[in-house]
Amino acid sequence: MGASKEKTYTEGKIITALTQLAIPIILANVLQTAYQLIDTFWLGRLGANAVAAVSISFPILFLILSLGAGLTLAGTVFVSQHKGANDQSKVNYASSQTVIVVFVVSVFLALIGYFSAGPLMRLIGAGPEVLSDSVSYFKVSALGFVFLFMFFVFQSLMRGIGNVLLPVYVILVTVFLNLILDPLFIYGFGPIPGFGVSGAAVASVITQGLSAVAGMYILWKGKHGIRIHFSEMKFDWPWTKKLFQLGLPSSMEQSARALGMTMMVVLVTSFGSEVVAAYGIGARILSFVIIPALGLAIATTTLVGQNIGARKTKRAEKTGFLSTKIAFFGLTGIGALLFIFAENLVRFFVPNEPQVIHDGALFIKIMGPSFGFLGVQQVINGTFNGAGFTKASMFISFLNLWIIRFPLGYFLAYHTSLAHEGIYWAFPISNWISATVAFVYFKMGYWKKRLV
Repeated sequence: MGASKEKTYTEGKIITALTQLAIPIILANVLQTAYQLIDTFWLGRLGANAVAAVSISFPILFLILSLGAGLTLAGTVFVSQHKGANDQSKVNYASSQTVIVVFVVSVFLALIGYFSAGPLMRLIGAGPEVLSDSVSYFKVSALGFVFLFMFFVFQSLMRGIGNVLLPVYVILVTVFLNLILDPLFIYGFGPIPGFGVSGAAVASVITQGLSAVAGMYILWKGKHGIRIHFSEMKFDWPWTKKLFQLGLPSSMEQSARALGMTMMVVLVTSFGSEVVAAYGIGARILSFVIIPALGLAIATTTLVGQNIGARKTKRAEKTGFLSTKIAFFGLTGIGALLFIFAENLVRFFVPNEPQVIHDGALFIKIMGPSFGFLGVQQVINGTFNGAGFTKASMFISFLNLWIIRFPLGYFLAYHTSLAHEGIYWAFPISNWISATVAFVYFKMGYWKKRLV
């Protein structure tokens, strides 16, 4: 599974290589997002406040998770390099080290999350009608960080050796389990009490725990290309330093994105819980649309990186360009479909809230036409990452969220007659501008000159 598989990514049809890598990654991400959509579906039956309570805590959860995601990405890079060099003992050592470092970080973040839940929810502007629900949901979710991060590590290490399908099977089982456990813990049944909003978090933590145990067991047994050992988990400071050096730029980019989402929620909260619920549903739909773009971007990173490693810069550029075209036309199509079915989609989540349905549908219709540009931006970021030009992708994410979207949303919402609709308009405008900047930068070819 090592060298021969990697070799095909530097020759043959680019579209085949992209498809082979991207589809399982997209599938895994769709299933992980299904977790949140299942929660929203069942919570929507409790009313707008329940959806708002979870929508408020979601960006901060994402912010904390992005710190772990950067570190696990570094694990992917180490493992893939050692796998390419056909050095199994280094693959195992890097995997064991990544597991222990991320485990320690996750325990630390879980404790911080649990004990600062109240102040964090107040800081982000949770109103009195949703405060206690959002705090209890966040506290339970924080306890699950350790499980969630352990599964992330398993997934990233498997991607590193090219085994992209195994994590998909694990996720598939846990999503089905979540489908059953969600209504059970939200509403209660027989001897099980109903926990309301925090019941959704209880169900998620149980399924995350099972997936983490399954992932660690697979790595422990060593039958799928990686074997972790307790003896190789002794603290190795130089190695840990390398992991952080490689992982932190990626963490910073994702954290900046998460913080940008959080600040947008802060803008929304002052317009009442119905607008927060509408925004929350729109943001969930957006997170679903980003999935194919991110899957394609991760696949592009791998392909560009391998081709640049093989000194095939022309092929790396072709890969980036083809991937950009696929993202643009594919996501423009998805945007058009969402535009047409916006009302039905929001009604599916909150059947009895006419105002939320109206606002949520409006948000989706305003965003829809810019989804192709969002795809372009993500894939070009993936190209820059593959070339080791991570500062460029960090700059583009920063431009999109902090230089355009947040200031524009604030200005349009509070200084024009658009009110909360101004926040909605900040999304497509920031997508259009940052995609254009990214594409121009890509065509200038500076990212290639830095390497050759």
